[in-house]
Amino acid sequence: MQQSYNDIPVPADGQAIQYADGKYTVPDNPIIPFIEGDGTGRDIWKASQRVFDAAVAKAYGGKRAVKWYEVLAGEKSYRKNQNWLPDDTVKATVDFRVSIKGPLTTPVGGGIRSLNVALRQLMDLYQCVRPVKYYAGVPSPVKHPEQLDIVLFRENTEDIYAGIEFREGTPEAQKFIAFVNDEMLKGTKKKVRLDSGVGVKPISITGSKRLVRAAIQFTIDSGRKTMTLVHKGNIQKFTEGAFREWGYEVATEEFRDHIITERESWILGNIEANPSITPEENAALVEPGIEFAAPEFGEGIVKEIKDVVAAIGESHGGGKWKSKILVNDRIADSIFQQIIIRPSDYSVLATTNLNGDYISDAAAAQVGGLGIAPGANIGDGFAVFEATHGTAPKYADKDVINPGSVILSGVMLFDFLGWTEAARLIESSLEKTIEQKYVTYDFERQMQGATKAKTSEFATRMIENMG
Repeated sequence: MQQSYNDIPVPADGQAIQYADGKYTVPDNPIIPFIEGDGTGRDIWKASQRVFDAAVAKAYGGKRAVKWYEVLAGEKSYRKNQNWLPDDTVKATVDFRVSIKGPLTTPVGGGIRSLNVALRQLMDLYQCVRPVKYYAGVPSPVKHPEQLDIVLFRENTEDIYAGIEFREGTPEAQKFIAFVNDEMLKGTKKKVRLDSGVGVKPISITGSKRLVRAAIQFTIDSGRKTMTLVHKGNIQKFTEGAFREWGYEVATEEFRDHIITERESWILGNIEANPSITPEENAALVEPGIEFAAPEFGEGIVKEIKDVVAAIGESHGGGKWKSKILVNDRIADSIFQQIIIRPSDYSVLATTNLNGDYISDAAAAQVGGLGIAPGANIGDGFAVFEATHGTAPKYADKDVINPGSVILSGVMLFDFLGWTEAARLIESSLEKTIEQKYVTYDFERQMQGATKAKTSEFATRMIENMG
């Protein structure tokens, strides 16, 4: 391990977090790299670090302390090193394993398309974890925001974010289109228009299964009751549809004792409601209109009924399935409606990359917006916690932006480290401060009788509310 990165000395009084056999070992004085962030990131990080340090000091009476270590990325790095993302920064986040960052600018014109995407792909941070829940007092556009309490697991390394695309009119696009039209679509009526920009959407078994595996394990560990696969498989059958199929495979093959699929619950529930029901009658209930389908389709459903009863009738039947985790799936466009009109039906969502991007932001809008939405990018042995919003450069250095996204990302970080006392202290003081209507401008303009606080003042009030 290096003594410095980007010519910045490593804290001499700290220790690195260790990882072995799937487990982290966290010292009482862990070195945790941070990327301050661009634009408003500067104000947000200063406020957040004060809150973090106060919570740790309060929770552990000085026996624990984070040794924060700045690493460079984004505009600050470019001004110093003419490099948006230095190798030393990536090496530091790898060496120290757990880090946190503010928002970063996406460089304009060439270079790395997105620093956030680059970090995720270079470190193989395949889980983007976004908890979305309501804190009392936060202004919301819906009537019952308190009913929304989900944790979204978004696949983080593939889909359209893999960055395989070709600009319209370029030789590469023309070559790609010619290959697709003349070879892959030969003999069909399908054709890609010659004036198209084109891209590739890779969805792999490896990427899908490890993401769903992490989502189910979290559901078990956290005591939650449902895990929903979100996809657009009705249209994109071999990418989004495959994500759904592979997700169910992980659930039924690797977590059989813990889960029941929604379809299996229908089958066993029908038997419990009518113990004398035949497989044919059960099939008709599971698939309404089955009598109008081809005979082989009906025979397949009857076989499915028999196979389910044979496989889990004893272990999951007699109502035992009701105590299991329910694994179901929903079409991506449907879930936007579902989390608004039936939010309490959903708890953990596992999604492909682009769908997760959309859905997490839409869910956050119900409980205060991205200004208070935390996130984490997690791999095997590595984690980067981050603000989920942009840099808002026109507000930079004005001490006005809501620091909630980074602060709650810190809550996730401390929970990840096992420092749950500090995490709960931060969370409760945040909620208390908001209930006091002492908030930054984004909330103040939506709350009657609120006091508009600066970023730094909000952090100070939070620290006071820790007792």
